[in-house]
Amino acid sequence: MTKDDLNSRRTAWLETAATLTEALPNILRYDAKTVVIKFGGHAMGDEELARQFASDVVLLKQVGINPVIVHGGGPQIGAMLDRLKIQSDFVQGLRVTDQATVEVVEMVLAGHINKQIVTSIAQVGGRAVGISGKDGGLITAAKIHRTAKDPDSEIEKILDLGFVGEPEHVDPAIIETITDSDLIPVIAPIGVGTDGKTYNINADTAAGAIAAALNAKRLFLLTDVAGVLDEDGSLIEELSAQKAKELSASGTIKGGMIPKVETCLAAIEAGVEAAVILDGRTPHAVLLELFTEHGAGTLIGSPG
Repeated sequence: MTKDDLNSRRTAWLETAATLTEALPNILRYDAKTVVIKFGGHAMGDEELARQFASDVVLLKQVGINPVIVHGGGPQIGAMLDRLKIQSDFVQGLRVTDQATVEVVEMVLAGHINKQIVTSIAQVGGRAVGISGKDGGLITAAKIHRTAKDPDSEIEKILDLGFVGEPEHVDPAIIETITDSDLIPVIAPIGVGTDGKTYNINADTAAGAIAAALNAKRLFLLTDVAGVLDEDGSLIEELSAQKAKELSASGTIKGGMIPKVETCLAAIEAGVEAAVILDGRTPHAVLLELFTEHGAGTLIGSPG
């Protein structure tokens, strides 16, 4: 081995030692704690990012953290509906879900995508169990009602979105049973109403409700943007709950980021210590956010 080779190796060893030194206090901070991760967007559709995500989740479990995965699947649902020639419309950002559509939604989410994630985790050495919100009474859903003002009469009309719901009650017993068995829960955001009907639930909303029910240490929402941006388009790395509300009221937080921030705030108000909106397209985004000081997205709530 040449002197240059030895110096190169020593440099690499020092970098590794520095990384471990930075990560160790955070590993201890989250030991035996639960983190809920909403997995979706581009990261779920990219094979390499999906593999890295699975590896990261397994690493969290190996260092003593309890990861709980809640996944979306909008693009995959849309593709299957197109293949089956089933018309699907959106109202106020929510997919109108009739009986035929909800059957496809359940098939894609609780079937194909859910088991694909479970398989990915197994391929990198982890052990996961795939369930939906219908299993074990996990999510009792209530039908969502939306209104819209008629542009001609100015009268508010009730919009029927079909089988679109939101969590009315979350019983985390089945998740706790899975995590106590040293397994990783992977959850499809499907719920059942008190009427026995199946409801499609937004994955962010489901993740927030599950995080609250588990009293999770952190809620992570993986998305396709860097996080919350300020008026100049720069990333805001940390926000108090109050500041997040102010930015929403002023219009700085807008568009699709509004419901994500609202989900984070609702989870924090329900007892989750903090929530993070981060770019799932960034390799190892969750690890960077948990184990490094600079993080990888926008943290809302207490950093402690």
